[in-house]
Amino acid sequence: MRVKCVMCDGINRIDNDSPEAKKLRNRLIHTYMCPKCNERIKIKTLERHKTGRFKLYKQEIIEDEFLS
Repeated sequence: MRVKCVMCDGINRIDNDSPEAKKLRNRLIHTYMCPKCNERIKIKTLERHKTGRFKLYKQEIIEDEFLS
């Protein structure tokens, strides 16, 4: 299967029977990112984490005694 990276517009081939190919075929909201771009984003994100200015917003889990 030929796929196009959303970041660099590079065209790659992935195996038709791979889980990633199935995900791309069946769920159109999923997009493909090549391993090179994926690694680059991973490194940049880790660098931002180290600066201390990166903040993740997590939802508070409220435990209700009547729902559990």
